[in-house]
Formats: sequence, structure tokens, C-alpha cells
Amino acid sequence: MAERALRRQGFRIVARNVHMRHSELDLVALDGTTLCFIEVRLRSSDRFGSAEESVDARKQRRIVRGARAFLSRSAGERGAALRYDRVRFDVVAVDASRDPPSIRLIREAFTA
Repeated sequence: MAERALRRQGFRIVARNVHMRHSELDLVALDGTTLCFIEVRLRSSDRFGSAEESVDARKQRRIVRGARAFLSRSAGERGAALRYDRVRFDVVAVDASRDPPSIRLIREAFTA
């Protein structure tokens, strides 16, 4: 659902569910010439906070660590095929308590 929403907004999905040591990257996508590491968070209620609030400092550190590993690994594997000018960390917050679920993209949700 999040991936479809991003594609409609012009993102090109590069990878999904990438498992790195001590980290998982939900989506890696290109938004123009910006490489985006996107954390997808789903909430069926706000009882324990919003989806975006669940991306705390600890989770951010894990995503950044995974992004660094991805960039290091992809430099050798993909070479010039993966071209980007900058890196960004986004969050897609999915509120499943609504029908249909609402999807909100938070660009530059945090920085490294």
C-alpha cells in the first residue's frame, strides 16, 4: 500500500525489505535525484502514539546504520547504475483505523 502510494507520487522503488546487519530498510527509492530511505509505520489506533512517533532515536540510528551499509554495499554491486545527488530519510505513516486507511509521507523525517 505504501509502495503504491509512493509510486503514484513519482518515486522509483530501488529495493524493499533490505536486511542489513542489525537493521532492516523497508523501502529504498529515488525521488528525482534524491535517494530516500523510507521507514513504513502502520498503526491501527493511536493508543500507543502515532505511527511517526514510533520512529524514535533508537530506530533512527538503526535506519541510518542500515543506510550506510546499503550505500557501501551498493557502490560495489550497482556501480554507476544507482545515481543520486543526496540522501534523505522519510517516514510513511499508515493509519489503518480509517476506511480506507490514510497514508502520509513525511519527507526528511529525520537527518543523519
